[in-house]
Amino acid sequence: MTNRIKHIVFLIIPDATLLDITGPYEVFSQALEYIQRNNIETEFVYELHSVSISGKKSIRTASGITIQCEESIKTISYSIDTLLIPGVPNALVEQYKLSKNVLEWIAEQSEEIHRICSICTGSFFLAEAGILKNRVVTTHWEKCDYLGNKYKDIQVDSNPIFIKDGNIYTSAGISSGMDLALALVEEDYNRPLALEVAKQMVLYLKRPGSQSQYSSILNYQKTDYKPIQIICNWIYEHLQETITIEDLSEKVLMSPRNFARVFLRETGITPARYIEKLRIETACRYLTDTSLSMKEIASLCGLGSSDNMRKVFSKNIKISPMEYRHNFRTAF
Repeated sequence: MTNRIKHIVFLIIPDATLLDITGPYEVFSQALEYIQRNNIETEFVYELHSVSISGKKSIRTASGITIQCEESIKTISYSIDTLLIPGVPNALVEQYKLSKNVLEWIAEQSEEIHRICSICTGSFFLAEAGILKNRVVTTHWEKCDYLGNKYKDIQVDSNPIFIKDGNIYTSAGISSGMDLALALVEEDYNRPLALEVAKQMVLYLKRPGSQSQYSSILNYQKTDYKPIQIICNWIYEHLQETITIEDLSEKVLMSPRNFARVFLRETGITPARYIEKLRIETACRYLTDTSLSMKEIASLCGLGSSDNMRKVFSKNIKISPMEYRHNFRTAF
């Protein structure tokens, strides 16, 4: 019996982030190898393709490693099942452009194929192609606000590792392409097979938490306004204490209402939310870098009790403090 072929196509663009391509590619390759090695009967098998956007076959990635493509988008003769589009480094996103012809080709594919997926900042190419209108999407946490501000008809969710909306799949930071690929393997075959692939690659089948656990509070401190700089530093040094808007506003000789307005203007976040995020990120560092108890960490970060810290973690990063320590602590 000859199995049906599912053609998985990786669009290789110049200066793409290498792991956006090789990570998911290896997941699909491992799935195919596992099926063949164990003589598993399946309705279909994968065939993987690396395809360039022009006649050039050797494409240099952002890391300097060159990928050899088998063909270009102009010569594809088979029916694509799944198209994966990588991103480029965050520093290039705002000025990087794909040609009109390539964007039109992506838009055409979205109407015909089973799945079209973006890895990390690849979501910007889908947006530019006009296929994310009125959809819920994600991208690298550092560029979520920029994506939402640039494309007002897109709903950007900065928390998930990946999102499925119809036949469009968008994923977050670089390594999330492997999370997405594992989910596609599970969708195509079954959970046990996807789990075997994850075990072979020493990955989580479903990674606990969300990409918010990787964001940095430093993004909210990019202000030149001295009073807010002073307050940000003071908050960090007094996390153990009860901190109120009245306390903070008094230190910079403002009314509570005016202080809250100025803080939001300068940082893009409310004082209360800033304090909560700083406490969470500080707790994360204690969890990974120390052997302190949950009670001790909660106290040091101003989160009160270990029970309250668990609730705050569950609400904000979808994972308990204990799980966070287990998953991300470095063993020495």
